[in-house]
Amino acid sequence: MTAQKLSIVKAINASLRTALENDPKVLVMGEDVGKLGGVFRVTDGLQKDFGEDRVIDTPLAESGIVGTAIGLALRGYRPVVEIQFDGFVFPAYDQIVTQLAKMHARALGKIKLPVVIRIPYGGAIGAVEHHSESPETLFAHVAGLKVVSPSNASDAYWMLQQAIQSDDPVIYFEPKRRYHDKSELDTEAIPAPLHAARVARPGTDLTLAAYGPMVKTCLEAAAAAEEEGKSLEVLDLRSMSPVDFDAIQASVERTRRLVVVHEAPVFLGTGAEIAARITERCFYHLEAPVLRVGGYHAPYPPSRLEDEYLPGLDRVLDAVDRALAY
Repeated sequence: MTAQKLSIVKAINASLRTALENDPKVLVMGEDVGKLGGVFRVTDGLQKDFGEDRVIDTPLAESGIVGTAIGLALRGYRPVVEIQFDGFVFPAYDQIVTQLAKMHARALGKIKLPVVIRIPYGGAIGAVEHHSESPETLFAHVAGLKVVSPSNASDAYWMLQQAIQSDDPVIYFEPKRRYHDKSELDTEAIPAPLHAARVARPGTDLTLAAYGPMVKTCLEAAAAAEEEGKSLEVLDLRSMSPVDFDAIQASVERTRRLVVVHEAPVFLGTGAEIAARITERCFYHLEAPVLRVGGYHAPYPPSRLEDEYLPGLDRVLDAVDRALAY
């Protein structure tokens, strides 16, 4: 496979397949990842082709899954763990933050834990409670973890390859509302660095910075704003820890305005750190305060109300208008 159009689901599947083919120490494990192929069919066909010893159906026990992955990594394997839904990760949170994130420092660098934890996240799929969370900041706050999220098929493939090859643990958030969005993937391309932001659409009047599921929303907002004569730059952050502040700064120095967009609550979200840091770095370039658009500081609502909770085109464009009014 070289260049073709694939959905994010198919790109992740292809990436896992490539990793399993290239390295016998790579394992895939999680609830229903084997015979079923995952609830979203991300791992479809992998157990059939690589066997039950490498694509492992686990018990319904997230803490046990991650704890087992840590033990396997200590023995030289590279486990790729699937947490079935975002809200299911919390039983494993203790293992992730007290063991997985800290083992390297605890051992003074002598131990590496190359574990990838895949988490489908975000809303807009009409699901029940615990199936539409955006907990990325809870992991970005923890030193020792890398936290990333692709927004398209190419990044879904390449960022997962880079995460699996990393000797440090990576939390890989998959935007499930975008699973079936198709875009170009070239499996022979040279990928960007894992934590580098990219300009998804150039512009001159304002920067929209987003990651994962909100990149598409910001691109739609930029297209709508163009009809009114406004030129918006869309910056795909790709990584929440570390954040590519240099790329954000470079964009803001061009556009002089910044709106940060994510599904997660605005309160203490990724946008809060970006707003603070860019205000410090770009104080004399900014012509408006850095604004944030995100979810509300409230439990995720029932699916019939999620359109009111999630940031959409109107809320993004409202923030754009407020920033440009200064």
